[in-house]
Amino acid sequence: MRVILTAALTVLMGLGAAVQAQENPVVVELYTSQGCSSCPPADALLAELTKRNDVIPLALHVDYWDYIGWKDSFAQPAFTKRQKAYAYAAGHRTVYTPQTIVGGRDHVVGYKPMELAKLIEDHGDRPFAVEFSARRDGDVVSVRAAAASKDTGDMVLQLVRYRPEDTVEIRRGENAGRTITYHNIVQEWRQIATWNGSEPLEMTTAVEGDAPVVLVLQAAGHGAIAAAAHLR
Repeated sequence: MRVILTAALTVLMGLGAAVQAQENPVVVELYTSQGCSSCPPADALLAELTKRNDVIPLALHVDYWDYIGWKDSFAQPAFTKRQKAYAYAAGHRTVYTPQTIVGGRDHVVGYKPMELAKLIEDHGDRPFAVEFSARRDGDVVSVRAAAASKDTGDMVLQLVRYRPEDTVEIRRGENAGRTITYHNIVQEWRQIATWNGSEPLEMTTAVEGDAPVVLVLQAAGHGAIAAAAHLR
């Protein structure tokens, strides 16, 4: 297992160095829980991804493990709902932890670092059909998007706020006795606009606090992520 992990991390970090200047980062959503004994390796892998500039790794903690005996202090029902919406859109009947969704399209169930590394590479090589930029000035974020073609379909623009790092002492449940440091813990994921790509989108929105912000432009109905921007 350690050899596999080392090889996977080498691939993950090596790819990041090779495409560090990439303008269109790959959004990686990890659905996880403090109460899931299978999740810590995936949590650790996400921590490694935070070192890459071409990836936006985000941890969404779900609440359906809370009944086992430990209530996840980061979990929100909205994140469980988002994961289930992805499953419905993909025709899947079940959700899992850990589960990683790459670019809003490809699902990785369980801890599979080599598969994840390959998917990140594939998504990084795909040209985005949208020119996208965002900037932050204090508590105001400005966004501009322009589609390369008129048939992009309906999209939703979402704003994500996350906590870069936090450590938790888990006292009960499957991970009882462990102290785990989590990274890029999503605190808020909300829709701020809809767009059909027919005309350029230019808008501003307010943000609270000084937490890092991510803008995600995604096909409606939990489809592919068309563009994203990371504002630390």
